[in-house]
Amino acid sequence: MEEFRSPDQEIGKLRQRVVVAGGFVFLCLCLLGARFFYLQVVSFDYYHTRAEDNRIAVVPVAPNRGTIVDRSGEVLARNFAAYTLEINPSRVENLEATIDALAQIVAIDDYDRRRFGKFREESKFFESVPIRTKLTDEEVARFVARRYRFPGVDVRARLFREYPHGELFGHVVGYMGRINDRDVQRIEKDGETANYRGTDHIGKRGLEQSYESWLHGRTGSEQVEVDASGRAVRVLDRNTAVPGHSLILTVDVKLQQVAANAFAGRRGAMVAIDPRSGGVLAQVSSPSFDPNLFVDGISVADWKALNDSPDHPLLNRAIYSAYPPGSTFKPFMGLAGLSLGKRTAAQAIADPGHFVFGGHRFMDDKIGGHGLVDLHKSIVESCNTYYYMLANDLGIEAIADFMRPFGFGERTGIDIPGEATGVLPSPDWKRQRFRSAAQQKWYGGETISVGIGQGYNAYTPLQMASALSTLVNDGVMFRPHIVKYIVDPLSGERTEVEPEPIRRIPLKPAHLAAVRAAMVDVNLTGTGARAFAGAEYSVGGKTGTAQVYSLKGGRYREGEVAERLRDHSWFIAYAPADAPRIAMAVLVENGGFGSRSAAPIARQVIDYYLLGKLPPAPAAEDPAGAP
Repeated sequence: MEEFRSPDQEIGKLRQRVVVAGGFVFLCLCLLGARFFYLQVVSFDYYHTRAEDNRIAVVPVAPNRGTIVDRSGEVLARNFAAYTLEINPSRVENLEATIDALAQIVAIDDYDRRRFGKFREESKFFESVPIRTKLTDEEVARFVARRYRFPGVDVRARLFREYPHGELFGHVVGYMGRINDRDVQRIEKDGETANYRGTDHIGKRGLEQSYESWLHGRTGSEQVEVDASGRAVRVLDRNTAVPGHSLILTVDVKLQQVAANAFAGRRGAMVAIDPRSGGVLAQVSSPSFDPNLFVDGISVADWKALNDSPDHPLLNRAIYSAYPPGSTFKPFMGLAGLSLGKRTAAQAIADPGHFVFGGHRFMDDKIGGHGLVDLHKSIVESCNTYYYMLANDLGIEAIADFMRPFGFGERTGIDIPGEATGVLPSPDWKRQRFRSAAQQKWYGGETISVGIGQGYNAYTPLQMASALSTLVNDGVMFRPHIVKYIVDPLSGERTEVEPEPIRRIPLKPAHLAAVRAAMVDVNLTGTGARAFAGAEYSVGGKTGTAQVYSLKGGRYREGEVAERLRDHSWFIAYAPADAPRIAMAVLVENGGFGSRSAAPIARQVIDYYLLGKLPPAPAAEDPAGAP
């Protein structure tokens, strides 16, 4: 028999369930209301800020980099705008597939892919990485029409650096390159991290590196309203970026071109300085390189060609490579002999064509010798024996102490990086240079070689030009510099890089006059006469021929020696002789006699600087092959 249920009981139970369910619903509504109150009232400021952050993005605005121009306003480094196709890897699910798909729209080759991978590894705090740069208008249009297919990929307008004169100023101006880990560490150390947001390039060499803080400018920002996909809708606020300062240099494009052309592809370097201020008029390192290759990331083929070249075009020979100065050292040795009382201008020695010391015969360049030789003749005819004897009388300590104030063996402090110290030999230097006791000992025969600019002597062309400038400027040495003015981008105000006198060497005018008179006669009747025949100005100079390897008592025969073992060719010169406005040093690697290779280069440079005269163009070849 079924149990009978009372309707009233069923209704009561139903009411209980309804009450419990209603209470539960009410509790949920209370909790929901409390949560709503917490979110909308108590935490309003917090969530409103977060919503605004999602709606508004702060975008860094990279500043325009300052330009670099020569003394007459010729542009050496400038900016240009171009479109870049960029990928934000964090917003792309399948990177390789995305790149493959993009390659169907714009040209993307293996080099672009390798560069992208390299940039992606190096870019630690940048939002996007370029996969293609310098897009054409047609490529931009093709991508924009299909942009919806590529989340995390966009086209951006960026500024690129350009060097209109290419190789001509590669070693002076330097180049821009992608910021790497080492650069990031330096930026963070200098407290400039915020100023490099939105910037992915930085100065790597030359003036681009040494004046980076001036050229870069100050980064600005924009508050941009973005849509759900992260694309900008409108600009809400803007903090304008401040462009970088521009640089006006002391160098002259045309003078630089004359000097570079004069090398005609030979290896070497030249530095020309205004001795009155230390301003560098021209600085050539041959061969050079095109800095434009590095701006967008150098290709493997281009890097291999530069890095593996036996001529080392990346080497700045003007400030880094140190060479024995050869006979260009003799005017300084002659001045040392006069200043230290070991010689007078009229005192003469008999030159038999050699000098014997310690059982070793040091040979002169002229068989049979130069006869009676005084200071003047020793410089004009470049007599080795005179300086063998003088070096022996002075001693190595006195030589080193006298030469050091001229800047031999120390950096000049020029305003581009990478300068070498060179070697001013002395017993102290040798003790620091070598480890074994036998190697550390200074031998008297080494002093004899130092006297003619050989032995351990090694100086850069910049050091030689700076030392000559000091000699012809009555002992006043200025620090060499390439930048003349720093120009404010907003006001246009020029701040001059003031000539910086380093020291004044106390030299007697009579001693300077005796040495300089001999250097003038070098180009009238001596070793430089052929190169300066018919010159319309007075010029002082000194040829030099520096041995590359030891002859061990034998005689040098150029035709029997491999080209890269032949003597280096030197020439130092200044003009006008009575009031010098230019002092220079020219070095031609393995060029042989200084009068043959280096002196003609100096002649062309001085002809143009003083007279505006260009060298004659090389004769065109006869297409018929006529002799």
